[in-house]
Amino acid sequence: MKSDTLFKAVTFKATARKALTFAAAFLLASAVYAQSSDAKPNEAAPGTSKVRIVRLSQVKGVVQIDRHIDRGFENAITNLPVVENSQIRTGVGLAEIEFEDNSSLRIAPNSVVDFPRLDRQASGATASTVHLVRGTAYVSIVKQQDKKAPANSFVLTFGDRMLNLAPATHIRLEVVDSKAMLAVLDGTVHTDGENGGVLVPRKKMATFSIFDKAEPSVDKEIAMNVFDNWDHQETSYHANMAAFSRYNSPYAYGLNDMSYYGSFVDLPGCGSMWRPYFASASWNPYSNGTWAWYGGAGYSWVSPYPWAWTPYHTGTWMNCGNAGWGWMPGGMWNGVNNTYPATVTGGGSGNGGVSPGGPIRAPHAPAHPPGPKDPPLIASNSNPAPTSGISIANRSFVFQKDSAGLGVPRDGLGKLDRFSHQAATHGVASTQIYATAPQPTHAYGVGPAAGTGHQGLATTIHRGSPPPPSYSSGSMSSWSRGSGNSGMNGGGASMGPSMSSSMGRSSSAPPSAPVASAPVAVHR
Repeated sequence: MKSDTLFKAVTFKATARKALTFAAAFLLASAVYAQSSDAKPNEAAPGTSKVRIVRLSQVKGVVQIDRHIDRGFENAITNLPVVENSQIRTGVGLAEIEFEDNSSLRIAPNSVVDFPRLDRQASGATASTVHLVRGTAYVSIVKQQDKKAPANSFVLTFGDRMLNLAPATHIRLEVVDSKAMLAVLDGTVHTDGENGGVLVPRKKMATFSIFDKAEPSVDKEIAMNVFDNWDHQETSYHANMAAFSRYNSPYAYGLNDMSYYGSFVDLPGCGSMWRPYFASASWNPYSNGTWAWYGGAGYSWVSPYPWAWTPYHTGTWMNCGNAGWGWMPGGMWNGVNNTYPATVTGGGSGNGGVSPGGPIRAPHAPAHPPGPKDPPLIASNSNPAPTSGISIANRSFVFQKDSAGLGVPRDGLGKLDRFSHQAATHGVASTQIYATAPQPTHAYGVGPAAGTGHQGLATTIHRGSPPPPSYSSGSMSSWSRGSGNSGMNGGGASMGPSMSSSMGRSSSAPPSAPVASAPVAVHR
């Protein structure tokens, strides 16, 4: 009996892995035009297209984006597509951008970053140019898995200078007034210059004068930055989750978050499907989101959940009756234009919000482009979105049923499946936490993040009891106040006032809404 059970468990896990790999295979093979109408493909090399699927993968605090739609800056939300000629700026906020091959760009507070080039070459390789106007940016270029495949190009510019970042490179760049400081955290970087440039090896730091081509001075040691711990935490998260989600495919784009925030399960009548943690049968993947307008591509559905990139751009969401909603990989990949007017008739009611036997409808995009005075980001919320968060009074993190991961920070809290089961049973689940705030070192006395004003954004949350003397109540309060956006902005860990009275104790789950009795699919 034990051998049979073990065999089934191993077989099911292998099936789930294959499903994730299958999903990843569609990310490059089935992309659609993903830039605004203002992009200028004729300026690119012959055979080059603007088929790119870059996302704003994390938003904490004050982050704004100019999406190149002639509307100027808007408040950024997680999972917005990033198109060529976009610009992102941070106030007291942090942002992360993910590229198709799992390379990532992280932006510290008080920074401005442009995206002057996002191309796909005829060979299938991507060409990305990112310009750091001011502030601090971290770039992690992943190691190339297939040595025979054409290598992607990533160029980081500042002032009139240009850095070609090779695979397996990890750097930090700070632009302050007329100086730029390049810290090579991993790999080797060759800088341009009148005398042929300088090679900056791993664990070395170069200081540039932005307004001339003189060779930079190279220091033996890297001066620490207050946001290095945040960068290290995020790069470790991606590396750890990619080990599970990538398998034999180098294109596990968006699947790292899916691996952390959910899992494949066997749903009766539907088979193996992916479901987010903290989602009951009454949870609806279309209850909350935003319609984002992109010129030339139309409206794009932007879901607030931290994992909600791949499942809303490819594959199929299916209502599996009493088991609720699940996602199955496959089908065409949609970059920006994922305006799915899906209507599929089926039996039952409940999750689709319709009468028995009626159609289940995905949310419809607005019928017309936004007028000059209309907002280009339109919220579409049929129900309030439950959000998990911190209880300051109990020094605990509380997972809310049907939050589907909204408000749950990446990593730090360990595996989420056990908490998900507890939340499904009791309505909420809690775990004791403590927080540690980074401190700027004496070597970092100037720059956009100098001082202590932004520490709350980069504070790390830990599960369990704090080891003395690293914990202080002040660090917990700082983390809670500054760690991100709550509600529809996604990814934050702020707690709404309605939850504060029930934190740290179990409560009865709300009555489940009627659910469909047969599988009903919503395709795009």
